[in-house]
Amino acid sequence: MEFLLTKIKENLNEQMLLLTISNPRKAEEVKKYNIRPILVKDKLVFQSAAYTKTQVFHKNLNKRELLEEVEKILPLYKQVQLQTSGAELTALINKKGKAAIKVKKQNNPAVAKMSSDKSHLLHNRTKKYILPEGVAVPFLKDLGVMTAEGKIVRTKYDKYRQINRFLEFIEDVLPHLPKDREITILDFGCGKSYLTFAMYYYLKELKGYDIRIIGLDLKKDVIKNCSRLAVKYGYNKLNFYEGSIEEFEGVTQVDMVVTLHACDTATDYALEKAVRWNAKVILSVPCCQHEVNKQMKSDLFAPVFRYGIIKERMAALYTDALRAEILEAMGYRVQILEFIDMEHTPKNLLIRAVKQGKKKENRKEIEAILEAIHAEPTLYRLLLEKNPNV
Repeated sequence: MEFLLTKIKENLNEQMLLLTISNPRKAEEVKKYNIRPILVKDKLVFQSAAYTKTQVFHKNLNKRELLEEVEKILPLYKQVQLQTSGAELTALINKKGKAAIKVKKQNNPAVAKMSSDKSHLLHNRTKKYILPEGVAVPFLKDLGVMTAEGKIVRTKYDKYRQINRFLEFIEDVLPHLPKDREITILDFGCGKSYLTFAMYYYLKELKGYDIRIIGLDLKKDVIKNCSRLAVKYGYNKLNFYEGSIEEFEGVTQVDMVVTLHACDTATDYALEKAVRWNAKVILSVPCCQHEVNKQMKSDLFAPVFRYGIIKERMAALYTDALRAEILEAMGYRVQILEFIDMEHTPKNLLIRAVKQGKKKENRKEIEAILEAIHAEPTLYRLLLEKNPNV
């Protein structure tokens, strides 16, 4: 413990990025502390954020006050993480107070830059967006999100945040996409195509990828308008077509499939197509998961299911979790992530699947869950029921 306290003391300076003390030994009211250095009136202090089950309490401490605080709380917790510009320290503390410490060198250029320009010390840090405010983007202007000067229209700020959040997900999967040939991306249920245009602009204009994007939607007027805008911007490899997900057969190979807010089983048909095309990446934000809600029943959960809104939410979570597990069975590594905050939309879960080849042997577990809730979702029928050897 003394060695750990010494390491913490040595790093209480401007090079420290974050100190996290977590995993309480007992039912402590404070579940976690996050401590970071900040400049207040040009003086270095340390902001401590104490997380309880429902609230966060902030206070600013000088170095001496913080050391006293850390010495007092450290024995009550099992885990410490200390991030600096040059290293990341992780410590696990046992019941006797002995700390097992691992130190990993930090080689992240973004972290190094943040440390060198001291932006991490700013008290109110501005969120950095991939498409920054103040830089005019033609499609954002025409879609009513930006003014000609690059300012965000006040009523469209949530949409602006959503677009940038989506581009962050795209940025994360770039290492899984080919760089030596044209990349084909298919956007099922593209709608007004805010995100489709953002994807093309980011990958083609900002990143220089050779890409072809196809947007598909059932609304004829939407497709007509999006096609007009694509021609206006000279986006030669961005094409829009009217049609349904189930019936689309316009390509034989796709590198990435995007399906945002495709209603109910339309998401399943899009996922099935993506698997059949052997897509390397799938990004899906499902909505309106009615199918399992209608099928789901259980004697055990009958008292819970009689509350309609509870059953609806449970069905939505079961549906997306089962979709993720089925994709794992087909050879994808899957994460379910928060797309945007719940305050902006209840449809906030994003399924991110990356092709890895090795199939998860989870068929029995999937079928056991389906039997327990008396459900047979479309994606199960399309991918597992038709492939008994999986």
